[in-house]
Amino acid sequence: MDNLARLLKESWTLVEDDRARLSGHFYARLFLLDPALRQLFPVQMADQGDRLLEAIITAVHTVDDPENFDEFLRALGRDHRKYHVDDRHYATMGVALLDALRSTAGDGWNLEYDQAWREAYAAIAALMIAGAANDENPPFWHAEVLTHQRHGPDTAVLTCRALQHPLNWRAGQYVSLEVPRHHPRVWRNYSVANAPKGDNVLEFHVRSPGAGWVSGALVRRVQPGELLRLAAPMGSMTLDRASERDILCVAGGVGLAPIKALVEELASYNRTRWVHVFYGARHSADLYGLARLQELVAVHPWLSVTAACSDDPDFDGELGDIPDVVARYGPWTTHDCYVSGSARMVRSTLRVLAADAVPPPNIRYDTFGDL
Repeated sequence: MDNLARLLKESWTLVEDDRARLSGHFYARLFLLDPALRQLFPVQMADQGDRLLEAIITAVHTVDDPENFDEFLRALGRDHRKYHVDDRHYATMGVALLDALRSTAGDGWNLEYDQAWREAYAAIAALMIAGAANDENPPFWHAEVLTHQRHGPDTAVLTCRALQHPLNWRAGQYVSLEVPRHHPRVWRNYSVANAPKGDNVLEFHVRSPGAGWVSGALVRRVQPGELLRLAAPMGSMTLDRASERDILCVAGGVGLAPIKALVEELASYNRTRWVHVFYGARHSADLYGLARLQELVAVHPWLSVTAACSDDPDFDGELGDIPDVVARYGPWTTHDCYVSGSARMVRSTLRVLAADAVPPPNIRYDTFGDL
């Protein structure tokens, strides 16, 4: 396994700086091999290559960690059911992937790399197929939008109820979501912002400062009564109920969503662990969830909330980027730490926690961009 991991990571350096070419070649080859596969993908393919590469990168970097490699790929196989991918498609995708890697790497590619990727892809496909085959859930859930509340021009909080089948998730997880009325076959990941209560109702916090397809539709166009589609929950930023350590939660912007869910779950059983929530945004108007957190503080003595703004000198609270504020209140060496926000914010917070010598197994985070 060590030699395989070395070859995969070594060969990846030949293509990682030319990802656009790699994904373009992959999809061109894939649709040439099987034109019927084109209908499984969105009309506009602009972001699809990034999603493919994120999955490949994650697999490559976990191949020498068998437990995480296995768990990630089984979950990925379950998730791909929403695309109507079936067993026969994996062989075609393998041919297209190897062809794209060879073409993009050029003269640096060799037979050792080729064999390593063949072996790795066989393992990847087998685990994904097994994950899909063992999943008793539907490929996706239909969900009706119940409420939709805007917070400023680019943020919305909405709730929806999954229909027909129970949807079981854990606080801190995320789901992939499609808005079929506006952007069919385009899926994006969003953290669930509430702990499960048995009523199949999920809350989402969405920000779209630009013209993002799914996020833009969720913020500006979706109305109560509209139907969404939700895929199976994923993610490991969940509570360790066996731990007795106190808890640090750090949220930036709509990264509050999974942190709020974790606090709600703790509110159902916690009596002994101190929980410190740090919630940051650029301006006070962006702290849309602060009132709800303060309501929880009022009834749970073990909970504290510290809010901060980075670009609002009139804010009556902490000033500065939230990772810097967290550093001022440390050290956090003996805490379980949960971090959610932009990739930049997560990177900065992880550096603060590393400086405090927090053991890596005690840190959990989710971010949908590269770290």
